Amino acid sequence: MNSDRIILGIDPGTQVMGFGLIADKGKKIELITLDVFKFSSKEDQALRLKKIFESVLGLIDHYHPDELAIEAPFFGKNVQSMLKLGRAQGVAMAAGLYRNVPIFEYSPRKIKQSITGNGNASKEQVAGMLSNLLKMSEVPRLMDATDAVAVAICHYFQREPGTSGKNYSGWKSFLDQNPERQAKK
Repeated sequence: MNSDRIILGIDPGTQVMGFGLIADKGKKIELITLDVFKFSSKEDQALRLKKIFESVLGLIDHYHPDELAIEAPFFGKNVQSMLKLGRAQGVAMAAGLYRNVPIFEYSPRKIKQSITGNGNASKEQVAGMLSNLLKMSEVPRLMDATDAVAVAICHYFQREPGTSGKNYSGWKSFLDQNPERQAKK
């Protein structure tokens, strides 16, 4: 595909992980694909994380994105859910870093604000706005997939790398920007 850049958006999850790819054509966005990966809740957590890593690597190897935008974990009351979501996000990021794809991280509120103008918008409102923006014939039913496309488009709207959200170009930059995630010596 002849484009200025391809952006892979990921909505992380350990049971359902949404992904969407867009082509940035300057002043125009084209949807390449959107879908979800489903992982069995009956499988061991470590095996699911391995499958997430392999799935993201497969997307990168097939579509050759220039950048990866991912939704940051939100803070909720269920610590176990947050831990699982954080692991899924970390493994997806590791796959991008493994292939030297720059990573950009955005909060759910920032993504919703970028797409709808309302940081508290519902998933349905985000999907409806994406349908209009990308001129889709119908609103996709896979909300995890539309959330992933929203992450990619949020990144597209930022225009300049590193101006909003966190940018990681490799393990060193990730560790430099997140010293609290490093093991204490």
